[in-house]
Amino acid sequence: MQAQLKINSSPENDDIIGDYDHIPDFYSIYTKNERDIIVLLPPSYKSCMKPYPVLYIHDGQNVFNPKTSFTGFDWKVDETFRRLIVSNLIREVIVVAIYNTRNRIDEYNLDTSKGKSYSHFLIYELKNYIDEQYRTLTGSYDTATMGSSMGGLFSFQLFINYPSVFGKAACMSSSFWVDDRKIFTKITDHKPREKSRLYIDCGLHEKELLTDTKQMCRIIKNIGYDKKNFKCYFDENGKHNESSWAKRVHIPLSFLFSINDE
Repeated sequence: MQAQLKINSSPENDDIIGDYDHIPDFYSIYTKNERDIIVLLPPSYKSCMKPYPVLYIHDGQNVFNPKTSFTGFDWKVDETFRRLIVSNLIREVIVVAIYNTRNRIDEYNLDTSKGKSYSHFLIYELKNYIDEQYRTLTGSYDTATMGSSMGGLFSFQLFINYPSVFGKAACMSSSFWVDDRKIFTKITDHKPREKSRLYIDCGLHEKELLTDTKQMCRIIKNIGYDKKNFKCYFDENGKHNESSWAKRVHIPLSFLFSINDE
């Protein structure tokens, strides 16, 4: 993998709260394209030498900054993490926000060739780079993935297909309907692990997703997940947009990185 240029700040990301690195044009030999990466560092990163868990979030341009978000609204993950950490409710975490590309629909589906290539990029290129460049905890239970819509589906697919890499996942408003709901035929062979954490949610105003999300939550519980390693949440005011995800993003973050798990 080619060395990546690392920039500590950029004008378009000046609204991000906290220390971060902007890695522009990260090239992948698997996907044959480039994308920007934002790495948000924990508050204590520069003053403490300990390693940290890592959260990889898809649609990364929507995560921290309204200026780069597709809709002009962001998830406010930087503000929410800072508030939860200061309140001593969650562990400090390195957040890796991965911008999407024009191939988003295919890349966010592990059952496509582009999805397989994107997963290889994540695991064999980006994760290796992050683990080499930053002080990370590299075990699966300290490595999480998160996304919404197609990103939620892909986070779920990573969780069940690569449990030795991603031991935690947050899947918001997930597109379980893709490929004639193929994901439902694959989950029955999945077995929970004691320290894994899986979060699934949906807004009650997302009528096209609600039935599938309810069914998936029932299946997850039936295969052995309990309240310790699984949370299913339905937002009574939730819609399919960044504003809704921002309002409830504290819930999956608190579940995946509870201070009690440290």
